[in-house]
Amino acid sequence: MNPAVFLSLPDLRCSLLLLVSWIFTPVTTEITSLDTENIDEILNNADVALVNFYADWCRFSQMLHPIFEEASDVIKEEYPNQNQVVFARVDCDQHSDIAQRYRISKYPTLKLFRNGMMMKREYRGQRSVKALADYIRQQKSDPVQEMQNLEEITTLDRSKRNIIGFFEQKDSADYKVFERVASILHDDCAFLSAFGDVSKPERYSGDNVIYKPPGRSAPDMVYLGSMTNFDLTYNWIQDKCVPLVREITFENGEELTEEGLPFLILFHMKEDTESLEIFQNEVARQLISEKGTINFLHADCDKFRHPLLHIQKTPADCPVIAIDSFRHMYVFGDFNDVLIPGKLKQFVFDLHSGKLHREFHHGPDPTDIAPGEQAQDVASSPPESSFQKLAPSEYRYTLLRDRDEL
Repeated sequence: MNPAVFLSLPDLRCSLLLLVSWIFTPVTTEITSLDTENIDEILNNADVALVNFYADWCRFSQMLHPIFEEASDVIKEEYPNQNQVVFARVDCDQHSDIAQRYRISKYPTLKLFRNGMMMKREYRGQRSVKALADYIRQQKSDPVQEMQNLEEITTLDRSKRNIIGFFEQKDSADYKVFERVASILHDDCAFLSAFGDVSKPERYSGDNVIYKPPGRSAPDMVYLGSMTNFDLTYNWIQDKCVPLVREITFENGEELTEEGLPFLILFHMKEDTESLEIFQNEVARQLISEKGTINFLHADCDKFRHPLLHIQKTPADCPVIAIDSFRHMYVFGDFNDVLIPGKLKQFVFDLHSGKLHREFHHGPDPTDIAPGEQAQDVASSPPESSFQKLAPSEYRYTLLRDRDEL
């Protein structure tokens, strides 16, 4: 028998202290550093990845580092599987090619990826451990609400865009594609599903997906493409979930501003759906080819009183159409002129050609003056941009570029 070993009281206390420290010290996880060699493999294999694009010299990046690491530790305890959630980072000074690939224009930028696909909306919330952890928990929640009976359709929130899938089985290839699309677009639409006997009355020709537009008067639309083709399904649902004319709010203003495109905005009273419908129709009719050069938006006159005052208007003047180029604001003529063929299109063309800017500073172009009429210099100064104030702030980010003047 081995002789017993007795520790002195100080040694025993020290040993107990070390044991307690070992038990209660949280396990820390290493943030994955991405480079050109590993980025595609790591992101493609991750269900959800939150990537911090940073620069070591940026003070906001320095402040975020310990918060990002602690949030990663919290989430790793809840999702221990290596590929469930990945917290990663890119040193943009060391890997400028990756920064250019993802169009990084400020530090730090937090982008979300699902199975390698970058989500349109980056994280812009509070930079705290709790906020980051809650954000990931939300991203890991089921993006599709399962209906227990079809009567639930009658109680849907019809102010939202609803996508409803009817499937025979939840483990089918059809539903897997639907679920994947929902995980990407759940911020833009509400996704619902029904299975088996519950969905049977709606599956007369097999699994199908329908779109219910906002309001109760617009008819449903049915997806007629292949249910197992992700690209076709995604493109059809995205077209329904992301309208040509989007609403700008204080919540999405930073995101829309950072897209870098001028705004063509309809200011209207919230209950004035008729003016909005006219504007939507004319944008689709006259300006569909300009989709990549300008953002088509509508705004609540009451909520955006300040931009209206900027152009010497009040909610009583609504509906009002204006362009914000991020340098200046330009007002369209009478709202009813939008119905004149080509009038709205010319307004946008005049922005891109610089005519609006020239005329506000130097009066009408000589080509617009009738023969024999004497040109007059009526120089003026257009109001400065109002929505530029919603852009990413220098008190929160290190900004890397400025926009050109229009």
